[in-house]
Amino acid sequence: MAYENPMQGPAVPPQATEDTNRGATHARKVMEDLGSAADVTADEYRHRAQGAWEDTLHSVRSFQDHSKQYVRKNPTKAVFTALGIGFVLGLIFRR
Repeated sequence: MAYENPMQGPAVPPQATEDTNRGATHARKVMEDLGSAADVTADEYRHRAQGAWEDTLHSVRSFQDHSKQYVRKNPTKAVFTALGIGFVLGLIFRR
């Protein structure tokens, strides 16, 4: 039931205004909570990604070091292996 003010027409009941304000306050609080949760989740994934990146860099550097040692110890095998791989790749990409 709308209240009517003779000078201004229908008015909004005070309870409706209070309910609206409470609802808006609740919505802001929920959005802040969601934002905080999103920040925590993003930080967690950022930390995981950084750890994975560091592990990958370590693996690549280790592989590179082992490859250099192998080539220094076995230069003939390394050259023939590279030629064989190049030949096979040439056949594959030629088609």
